Amino acid sequence: MNSKKAEEYAKKDIVVISPHPDDSEFGAAGSVARWVKEGKEVAYVICTGGEKGTSDPNIKPEELAQTRRKEQLAAARVLGVKDVIFLGYEDQTLEDNHEFRKEIVRWIRAFRPETLITADPYRRYVWHRDHRITGQVVLDAAFPYARDHLSYPDLLEEGLEPHKVKEILLWASEDPDYYSDITATFETKLEALRCHESQVGGHHFPAIEQWLRQRAENCAKEKEYALAEEFHRVEIPW
Repeated sequence: MNSKKAEEYAKKDIVVISPHPDDSEFGAAGSVARWVKEGKEVAYVICTGGEKGTSDPNIKPEELAQTRRKEQLAAARVLGVKDVIFLGYEDQTLEDNHEFRKEIVRWIRAFRPETLITADPYRRYVWHRDHRITGQVVLDAAFPYARDHLSYPDLLEEGLEPHKVKEILLWASEDPDYYSDITATFETKLEALRCHESQVGGHHFPAIEQWLRQRAENCAKEKEYALAEEFHRVEIPW
């Protein structure tokens, strides 16, 4: 799925790990745009193809997966994200297992970020299972698997040395405690989201824009800025 081997990628400051194409844009695109403008290097890891994300019975899953891949690459270009890794798992099939966890460890070690961003696995009741599984696997991969040299020792043979992440930011959290000013980059977030035509195109987008703006205003309530994205922050102490 990716033209280079993991050990050939350069270090990044931030890695965003998304269950599906478009999740990163909904959850963190305003912050990503700001961080890129500030000079930080950001990479995306997209876990599934999103091939089941449609109500149109005439679209074949493999066609939708190709469309959504192109949409994600276009959104990344808008944000200034140069490296986008597609793991290629099938939509709605993610499992908390050895294989998936090892793939996340692989890319944490390849990019060696200080910060990971992903979906909060502890959102209650109604939550896409792929989001829940991705969040949990990312947390486990960061601590202790990516850090410990005896975890997946075959990755050492590929040149992927252990790496300790400093923090994890979880979007869509019911317990937010970290707020990111996106006042200057909210329009860039919208531009990136518009790239996901298969998901938000046509008459749907004005309502989505209104919802996102209201949410960003609520996140920034009583702050010194107008618009924000919110996360739950987990610091890795050891």
